[in-house]
Amino acid sequence: MGGGRPGRGPRWGCASLCVMLALAWAARAAGGPPLEEEEEEAEAAAAAGPAGAEEPCAARGWAQDAVPPGAAFVAAASYRGPGNNDTRSNKALPILLWWSGSLFPHFPGDTERIDCPRGSCLATRSRRAARHRRTKALIFYGTDFRAYEAPLPRLPHQTWALFHEESPMNNYVLSHPPGIQLFNYTATFRRESDYPLTLQWLPGVGYLRGPAVPLAEKDAWRRRGYGPVLYLQSHCDVPSDRDRYVRELMKYIQVDSYGKCLHNRELPSERLKDTSTATTEDSEFMTFIARYKFHLALENAICDDYMTEKLWRPMHLGAVPVYRGSPAVRDWMPNNLSIILIDDFDSPQELAKYLDFLDKNGEEYMKYLEYKNLGGIKNQFLLESLERREWGVNDMTLPNYLNGFECFICDRENTRIKEEQEHKKSHGKIPAPRPRIAQSKHMGCPMPSPGFGSVEDLPGGDSWKEMWLQDYWQSLDQGEALTAMIHRNESHQGRFWDYMHEIFLKRTRQ
Repeated sequence: MGGGRPGRGPRWGCASLCVMLALAWAARAAGGPPLEEEEEEAEAAAAAGPAGAEEPCAARGWAQDAVPPGAAFVAAASYRGPGNNDTRSNKALPILLWWSGSLFPHFPGDTERIDCPRGSCLATRSRRAARHRRTKALIFYGTDFRAYEAPLPRLPHQTWALFHEESPMNNYVLSHPPGIQLFNYTATFRRESDYPLTLQWLPGVGYLRGPAVPLAEKDAWRRRGYGPVLYLQSHCDVPSDRDRYVRELMKYIQVDSYGKCLHNRELPSERLKDTSTATTEDSEFMTFIARYKFHLALENAICDDYMTEKLWRPMHLGAVPVYRGSPAVRDWMPNNLSIILIDDFDSPQELAKYLDFLDKNGEEYMKYLEYKNLGGIKNQFLLESLERREWGVNDMTLPNYLNGFECFICDRENTRIKEEQEHKKSHGKIPAPRPRIAQSKHMGCPMPSPGFGSVEDLPGGDSWKEMWLQDYWQSLDQGEALTAMIHRNESHQGRFWDYMHEIFLKRTRQ
């Protein structure tokens, strides 16, 4: 309730974009006009690999908290795919362009041949190949995707692919239909995406079964004056507004907060104060935080299936997460009693009463750790999802998810090429391939809401309200503006802000 934006102007919905792409793809399949001859140079450059200076890339690379346990790129240099019977030369292969070049999962060159189950492709980060007729797909990293920097005009023979495993707060354009429907293929944290990355922070079942600190040791920790609840955050002022909730909770139960957010206690050593220890799961750091009975595990933004190390690491250590994040988190839990959901309680005071009860009743507390016992993981959906996952976390025998998604796109683009050829040979008797458009459920996340209370209760000038609600709704405008530019075949990025102004005027005139 509250925070919505009245008077919305007309939107460019999926229908117009779908029709445009359908017509363009059909024309391409029927032998549409080739690109200009000057693009032969780009073809040769992409096929041959690096040659000369590379055009600067706008991508800013991995954010620190985007890297799962271990490094995603460990096996990238040697991974080429499972192999196939594709005998085409490099000059005949479709090209996949990593528009966000800093994610290019190959070393050391700018261009690599990849051999995937259904065929081979050339993967490149050289933007010289952007307008070539053999460049079939552009791959974007969601955090770096900016509507006002998108490559225009959008070429009808190319698909757009989205890789976005990070927080929805990094780019709310993708949480609105006009934004996500710009893409044809998706790899996001949502289970509904084409190539789901939902369990990116969970290496495997064994990670959950790690031993917990004995209850007697946790009780001894409490007697030394430490609180029952740990809060460890240095990223404050986020869309989930978690600090507002924790600040209220602190009125009713002792919460030891070591990070910059709501800081009230010092870490006992300089080593623990080093932030790198937290991101690499340093043994001393892990031993320290494992002594706490409860970890406040509040994601920085709320969205279905967005679950990070804030959830999985306490479970690995045998501390009980007090969680707010994915509304669908229960679907992924090892059993029915393994986490405490903040939203199950009417108020922070009620939650504090329950935590105090568990703190004083060890037998009841230990029920939340039964999933660590032999046979304690009852959730078949979780087990089957981990078994089906084709990419690995800290597993050198499996591809990382960047290479996996790359092959996913390669296979689908090779399939599309064959379908276009069959359509052309049949003189229209065989239908042209239908364009694939991403759906809202591939990424869509709700409007941010206050961590405690309602929007109407927030005072005027509240920094959270001014920052995140504005960002959320402005992102909708940006998605609409870019969609309109593509629909009108715009080629000049500089006109983006003209479209934004046009949308603003339409809305204010309602």
